[in-house]
Amino acid sequence: MQSLVIDDSRAMRLILRRMLRELGFTVGEATNGREGLDELAATLPELVLLDWNMPEMSGIEFLQSMRRPPYASTAKVLMVTTESEVAQVIRALGAGADEYLMKPFTKAAVLDKLHLLGFEV
Repeated sequence: MQSLVIDDSRAMRLILRRMLRELGFTVGEATNGREGLDELAATLPELVLLDWNMPEMSGIEFLQSMRRPPYASTAKVLMVTTESEVAQVIRALGAGADEYLMKPFTKAAVLDKLHLLGFEV
């Protein structure tokens, strides 16, 4: 299964990459939404783990772009962010996120979200 981690934090990308690889995913990475769109087109992931606050293109802008042509991706998106207000969760889900996970998180929480998204890991 192909996945894509988009986060400007190198440490967060490392944590998520290791976790996903342990679960059997192949993992691509990007440091912002613009890079994420390029990686999305190149790898066609089934799962995207996405941060909200990034330089150049935010997670919300990425979501809006990935759900429209020319990308029109059907990948499942797990927003992984520090944004914790209910209004922000609603905004992310409205922009195309499938699930929402707040930082900091545990491996068990990631597993729960992956199960909710339909991944058998």
